Amino acid sequence: MKTLPLIIAPDPLLRKVSKIVDKIDDELRELMKDMVSTMYAESGVGLAAVQVGVLKRILVIDVDYKIEDHEGYEHCGHVHVISSNPRYFVNPEIIWSSEECVPYNEGCLSFPGARSEVIRPNKVKVKYLDFMGLEKTETMSGLLATCIQHEIDHLNGITFVDRISKIKREMILKKIRKKR
Repeated sequence: MKTLPLIIAPDPLLRKVSKIVDKIDDELRELMKDMVSTMYAESGVGLAAVQVGVLKRILVIDVDYKIEDHEGYEHCGHVHVISSNPRYFVNPEIIWSSEECVPYNEGCLSFPGARSEVIRPNKVKVKYLDFMGLEKTETMSGLLATCIQHEIDHLNGITFVDRISKIKREMILKKIRKKR
């Protein structure tokens, strides 16, 4: 598995709608593994394919993993992922969401260092294809529900800053432009 370069805001690619995946093959599974590796390397809990420059409706999530720092292992950058449980979602779609909404202080790998409170439905039901191409339907809540909504937004050309006030959005984008 390799680490892929991230697309950083305000790159216009982040505004594009990703295309439906017709076939899950070994090449696509390798991309998904590389996305997980990239997500871990960047300390994220979710990553959409568009964030690594691929306009396909694919996302990966792991809200439970832990990282252990250790010395003497230069080949892995002194970082070791433990207790991982990566989840793979191909062509995910939200087919139901709860009326109850909750705030979460979201960040995004495409907006380094930026965070803001976003209000989203607390529960969602998602239909998707898994790593092997099997169709699944799952009801999610809490951080997993927040994360999958955030990543599905990416597949639709929407970023978390589109869900906050214009003033906060401009402040975040100004800071990112300044860093670049």
